[in-house]
Amino acid sequence: MKKHLDLSISFLLALSLGFTACDSKTATEETTATTTVESTSFGGLALYTVRDSMALNPKNTLQAVADAGYAYVESANYEDGKFYGMAPTEFKSYVESLGMTVKSAHMGMVNMENADQLIADVKAAGIEYFVIPVPPMGMFTFGPEGMGMKGTPDELVTIMNTLGEKCTQAGIKLLYHNHDFEFKAMEDGTIIEDLLLEKCDPKFVNFQMDLFWVTKAEVDPLDYFEKYPGRFKAWHVKDMNEEGKFAPVGTGSIDFKRILAEKDKSGMEFYLVEQDQTFGLDPMEAIKISHKGLEEIGFK
Repeated sequence: MKKHLDLSISFLLALSLGFTACDSKTATEETTATTTVESTSFGGLALYTVRDSMALNPKNTLQAVADAGYAYVESANYEDGKFYGMAPTEFKSYVESLGMTVKSAHMGMVNMENADQLIADVKAAGIEYFVIPVPPMGMFTFGPEGMGMKGTPDELVTIMNTLGEKCTQAGIKLLYHNHDFEFKAMEDGTIIEDLLLEKCDPKFVNFQMDLFWVTKAEVDPLDYFEKYPGRFKAWHVKDMNEEGKFAPVGTGSIDFKRILAEKDKSGMEFYLVEQDQTFGLDPMEAIKISHKGLEEIGFK
């Protein structure tokens, strides 16, 4: 009888342990399933859009950008070796802690004396693209008649090729960002953007096309994709309202679906929402509207 009782107890104990093991395995599988949720973040934001907030509280602003659904950002502030008051590695680490990356940096303050240091800091921040936002080194002009350039396009070509070679040697990439004046013929008929595309070595220099400013210049971006395929590695995406002013993506007149259909021909590797001015609309609200517009248009 005792032997039979011992066997029964052993059987029940084994059965109990078996159920516990099954429960443990099931719980582990459920835990694994709930921790492998795919991120829904996509697209990038040019931080110039939220520059006022970034100046006041960069970390909180970056958190809000991540919460708005953006996957990466483009910096627009560098001073005394820091991005938004953070050392390059600190900036990189903080942005990555939010689930984002810093894809590119507008570095309009570059000159031949500081170029090596700026390039080194951009690389230390984990940034892949060093972007020239306007003709650098005192060449850019702005006045009542709008934006322009002093000096010659050939001088700009030389600067871009020199900086591009430096960037390539450091393991990063150089892009030139346009406004509208680069697409307008100069007095001698030269179109700055065309000359840059033709004379800048594609091994060292490529382009960030601002779709608003191309449209403002009354130029079809698809014509440039056709003529210079593969040269436009990045886009700035912002819409145009009926007054010809900046507007959140998807609320204006630019046919982004038509442009997006030719992204492979353009060479586009990444894109960024940018809205230089929001005209009374809170910039944080504007970037949320734009992110929704990106999704509706088909950007991912």
